[in-house]
Amino acid sequence: MPTQPGAVVGLGLRIARTTTRRGASQGAFPFATFGAALRQPKLSYNRQFGNLSRPPLAIRPFKTGRKQSPFFANQCIRQLSGKPLPQRRSAFLNFAYRTAAILGTGVGFVGVLFAAFFAYDATTYKESVAFGDIQVSETALNPPRGGPKNLPIVEALLDDDESENAKEKKQRPRLVILGSGWGSVALLKQLNPDDYHVTVISPKNYFLFTPMLPSATVGTLEFRSLVEPIRRVLSRVRGHYLRGTAEDVEFSHKLVEVSQYDANGKEFRFYVPYDKLVIGVGSVSNPHGVKGLENCHFLKDINDARKIRNQVMRNVELACLPTTSDSERRRLLSFVVSGGGPTGVEFAAELFDLLNEDLTKSFPRLLRNEISVHIIQSRSHILNTYDEALSKYAEDRFARDQVEILTNSRVQEVKSDKIIFTQQGEDGSVTTKELPMGFCLWSTGVSQSELCQRVARKLGPAQNNRHALETDTHLRLNGTPLGDVYAIGDCATVQNNSADNIVSFLRGLAFKHGKDPETLELSFSEWRSVADSVKRKFPQSVSHLKRLDKLFEAFDKDQSGTLDFGELRELLKQIDSKLTSLPATAQRANQQGIYLGHKFNKLAVCAPGLSRNEIRDGDVDDACYKAFEYHHLGSLAYVGNSAIFDLGNGWNFTGGVWAVYAWRSAYFAQSVGLRTKFLMIMDWLKRGLFGRDLVSF
Repeated sequence: MPTQPGAVVGLGLRIARTTTRRGASQGAFPFATFGAALRQPKLSYNRQFGNLSRPPLAIRPFKTGRKQSPFFANQCIRQLSGKPLPQRRSAFLNFAYRTAAILGTGVGFVGVLFAAFFAYDATTYKESVAFGDIQVSETALNPPRGGPKNLPIVEALLDDDESENAKEKKQRPRLVILGSGWGSVALLKQLNPDDYHVTVISPKNYFLFTPMLPSATVGTLEFRSLVEPIRRVLSRVRGHYLRGTAEDVEFSHKLVEVSQYDANGKEFRFYVPYDKLVIGVGSVSNPHGVKGLENCHFLKDINDARKIRNQVMRNVELACLPTTSDSERRRLLSFVVSGGGPTGVEFAAELFDLLNEDLTKSFPRLLRNEISVHIIQSRSHILNTYDEALSKYAEDRFARDQVEILTNSRVQEVKSDKIIFTQQGEDGSVTTKELPMGFCLWSTGVSQSELCQRVARKLGPAQNNRHALETDTHLRLNGTPLGDVYAIGDCATVQNNSADNIVSFLRGLAFKHGKDPETLELSFSEWRSVADSVKRKFPQSVSHLKRLDKLFEAFDKDQSGTLDFGELRELLKQIDSKLTSLPATAQRANQQGIYLGHKFNKLAVCAPGLSRNEIRDGDVDDACYKAFEYHHLGSLAYVGNSAIFDLGNGWNFTGGVWAVYAWRSAYFAQSVGLRTKFLMIMDWLKRGLFGRDLVSF
């Protein structure tokens, strides 16, 4: 006889109630009996239109005349009902509701962010601030005079006594930094805040992100996206900034001569004392003795980028006038770049992108046929410091974009409406040519600034380089007292003269042991010790001293098993000849600034011990810290909607838009502050949405 499901449930409940009363009287609860009573197979009901009908009797709650225990009712329902709740809406409506919920959550989150921002912004507005009386020393208000020229000496600054921390830092060694470029900012970011009394002297109160400067000339990036206030960088070390131009250095008096102009345009000068001086004033464009450079534009500063953008837009607007003749229009739209280095190539690429992508949308199409871009390069290839394959790729890219590259050419004179240059043919013949132009960028290398020229003349024979100040491997300026003056960045070059240094050391060692240096002979083990000393003092020579045994055999000409003094001198001179000058790039200046920051921190830690032991002279830098070693991280260049990467040691690659994003990412990561990073992202977003800025002002 078939069993009705409802009867089974009722029977189970009656048994449970009976056992509950019995168990309660006995003081125990029979879980096993109740579980056995409810143990039955699950029932499934597959009925057509089941979702629209009432649930079957088996899964309805059992109603009795007596009040049921909630525990037993819940257990029965859980045991017998395992199906999901009925879906009364269609799949489309469910998707729509979920999408609306996600969008609503996102909009709400953005709204919360906006509300939080405005709440924070409201706290930044202040009505007034009362500081009360500020303590300022008499020396800061009335500097005493002195020095070789009897000028005011700034021994104290206006904020040296405004707080207890400032008074304490006033007693620290005076570190004066000339310039606000890559090396100076990298040094400031590494210094310990409490070790030095820091003062930066520069005519520019900002740091300029120079690698992206060509992008600012055409509106891809805005000018303020590339600059960071130097006072904001100095705030970390609680340093000081003096706006002025360093004119000279009095090394014997430890004074820097600074010039500035007052409100009436009258020049005045003063001295700033120092305990340690870092020269990082950069360089200027190299004129190469060419006439008429007043008709050229340069690209060294943010003001140069503004002038270039205005001139480009002015030429384009003049070319649109109906009164402009065809020949004049072609001249106005002829843009010449003198110099095929990274700066010139990237500017030519950015300029072509502007003319090809943005001007054609807002200006007459005729202008596109009249526009021409030319690159004049003195070597046989552009980007000659890069791998040859990358140079060829850049040339092919420009040829496809109809950018003319004039190699083996040298500019003779630049006039207001044309440029005169000579070009060497394949047969060696030299031809003089003229090129009409409406704009010319001069980007042909760097040379010394006026301050560096004065310093080099003052130091005399210790400075033999005409293009930069010479330093040793500890970045100390040659000819100055050890540990007093350092030079970094484009204004300096590291002198690699291991031969002279090691030979002088060996001469002193021979005289100390009462021997004639000319008769000195080194065995292989002694040569290994000399090589270790060379590696430590001149880290750039490590790659040339890998096989000491082969070098020993090659220069042991008499096969005596030893190196005499003459053979050793020839060996070291060959190593010197293989060492090249470090590149004048932001990468090198940044590494030098980081190195000096770490060294100064270490010197500050060692200073108390040196003072207790009365050690004031000697090569303290070499005793406390290692020599500077440059690590080349690669070279990048933008060549028009594509980029090239020269990573060194044969590793290089090129690419299209994805390489452009990689190029941007590499420089974006090097940006000094969160503010400039945010502005750069906004500028790239604006370029993609609205195009480049075509306004000149």
